[in-house]
Amino acid sequence: MSDRKLTLTDPQSGKSLDLPVVSGSEGDPTLDISSLHKELGYFTFDPGYGMTASCKSDITFIDGGEGILRYRGYPIEQLAENSSFLEVAYTLLYGDLPTSDQFSGFERDITYHTMVHEKINTFMQGFHYNAHPMAILAGVVGSMAAFYHDKLDVKDPEQRELAAKRLIAKMPTVAAAAYRHSMGWPSAYPKNSLPYSDRFLHMMFSVPAEPYEINPVAAKALDLLFILHADHEQNASTSTVRLVASTGANPYACVAAGIAALWGPAHGGANEAVLKMLNEIGSVKNVPEFVKRAKDKDDPFRLMGFGHRVYKNYDPRATIIRKQCHEVLAELGKQDELLDLAMELERIALEDDYFVERKLYPNVDFYSGIIYKALGIPTSMFTAMFAIGRTVGWVSQWLEQAANPTRIGRPRQVYTGPTERSYVPIQNR
Repeated sequence: MSDRKLTLTDPQSGKSLDLPVVSGSEGDPTLDISSLHKELGYFTFDPGYGMTASCKSDITFIDGGEGILRYRGYPIEQLAENSSFLEVAYTLLYGDLPTSDQFSGFERDITYHTMVHEKINTFMQGFHYNAHPMAILAGVVGSMAAFYHDKLDVKDPEQRELAAKRLIAKMPTVAAAAYRHSMGWPSAYPKNSLPYSDRFLHMMFSVPAEPYEINPVAAKALDLLFILHADHEQNASTSTVRLVASTGANPYACVAAGIAALWGPAHGGANEAVLKMLNEIGSVKNVPEFVKRAKDKDDPFRLMGFGHRVYKNYDPRATIIRKQCHEVLAELGKQDELLDLAMELERIALEDDYFVERKLYPNVDFYSGIIYKALGIPTSMFTAMFAIGRTVGWVSQWLEQAANPTRIGRPRQVYTGPTERSYVPIQNR
């Protein structure tokens, strides 16, 4: 809280109220309106909560105007260049980069918890063969509360930490099993001699009949994507996790709710929508026509994977992933018309005045979809991949919420329905 304040005067009653200004370590000043209804009888109207700070947090800082993203104060560019996903996970959970000993212990703990209870594999067989992986992920993660009910006291810091590690460790195992279920393949157990991202690729694509060689370029690209997706402040799914957490719900229920929120095409499903858009365009020769349609406000067609709700500058994650995307395509030597089409769209968006003036640059969803396709990951798995990386952010935010509990989340509304009316017996209607 700072000494600054904004004075609000009710024109009807003439009563005034001083609204204190809350200032964080960085970012825009925020008005504390918690006493507004009590003192003046007003609520605020903010559809989508775009102008409302729902919590205080030490985890992630975003400046959309300047294109800044930092985890615990560390610029995303530095973490992407120098760190591994598990090191970033430790940093998000505990607040600082780990020492060598701290990281070794953390990596050992995550590796220890990679397997899921065998009955979870049995449970997964009950899903239809072509169930969407996100449906399986939400169901299975929610069910984990039934398997780990003995360690669910959210008031116990040690149990909270254990649940966080379990979720980070098991999410790749469940996601890979969901994919294999759709393929009719047997589940692949985690190979704990491998690093985190390598282990996931092995669980995804290895088959009993022959050895599977992990491409280091693929593993590096995947690790980078997990870093870039790890957290993004109070987005829809993270806010959902924190809202559910405010009820005192267990962490598995909270993260399952986050998965459900992430599934939406306007959120985590955006990279899946990019590939659907590319399929709709079909060929490089059709790009000019579709770009023209995208500029026509009366045409329902929209270019997916361009622009961002928060960033009014170039998405810093897109700057990083663009380089990785081109390296992956060059290294793997993929010949794919959709990938060529995507690169042509990228070229136009970075050069065309229409896109540049409106800051409609390719975002992280645009490039992540291209990389996943190049790695052989099916479109239906794209959002599940996002969920693996974002689990770290969800549990970090859940831990913060649990350690500093707030009142149960309870948004208000502007009621627009009928005013009071009398009941009419059915024979008189």
